[in-house]
Amino acid sequence: MSSGTVLVTGASSGIGESTARLLKEQGFTVYAAAPRVDRMKALEAHGIHVLPLDLTDNALIEACVETILDREGRIDVLVNNAGYPAYGAVEDVPIADARHEFEVDVFGPARLTQLVLPVMRAARSGTIINITSVGGKFHTPFAAWYHAAKHAFEGWSDALRVEMAPFGVDVVIIEPGGIRTPFGDTLVENLRKASGSGPYAAAANKTADGTAKLFAGKRLSDPSVVAKTVVKAATAARPRTRYATGYQAKPALFLRKFLPDRAFDRLIESMTS
Repeated sequence: MSSGTVLVTGASSGIGESTARLLKEQGFTVYAAAPRVDRMKALEAHGIHVLPLDLTDNALIEACVETILDREGRIDVLVNNAGYPAYGAVEDVPIADARHEFEVDVFGPARLTQLVLPVMRAARSGTIINITSVGGKFHTPFAAWYHAAKHAFEGWSDALRVEMAPFGVDVVIIEPGGIRTPFGDTLVENLRKASGSGPYAAAANKTADGTAKLFAGKRLSDPSVVAKTVVKAATAARPRTRYATGYQAKPALFLRKFLPDRAFDRLIESMTS
């Protein structure tokens, strides 16, 4: 497939914005969705359709899909990219924030997918591309809710892949490593807000400082690395079930796969202490 209609969520910046641009350049009709339409004016100027989408609002989710189907009659590729980092010690993060994490990273994309699947199933073709994270395979301190959501989204995606195979619909997981996006600023802000004071303050602030330095540096990969992987999956006749891409993605997954739990714990502690 080198053309068709695509919906990309979380498209106002970072991976989503880069992905929307690259898919448009490849000849796709692209719909970019995010809570703030005003932040997607540059995409609109690039010939990309923009729609409001809050993944915690079922009415907006339904309206987004209905709008595209009314205009195009089809959705060939869905890129579930939007994400949220509820960072902080487990004891400190309010359950309301934890629920928000799952609404944005699991339940919202799941509802969006539910609405798209009947169209793909009827056409006996289509690709669901779920952007998770290498954090869906391992764990770090102060990110329990984020890792939990990514673990859940990976398992959900694996089950969906088997369900949709008889209908010709591919389900692909993309696991980015370190990517230079505004996500890092939100992560650090949420971590300091939740655990910047109190019994976890010393470790949490050290982690926040290190994370801020990492995102401000040059080691992380550009969002275009993930965008190119999305295009590869969207245009492949038979895409892989998983793609790991970006800074330290493959080494991190390799270490988690072969190190025992305690050994991996010690490795993470040495990197974050």
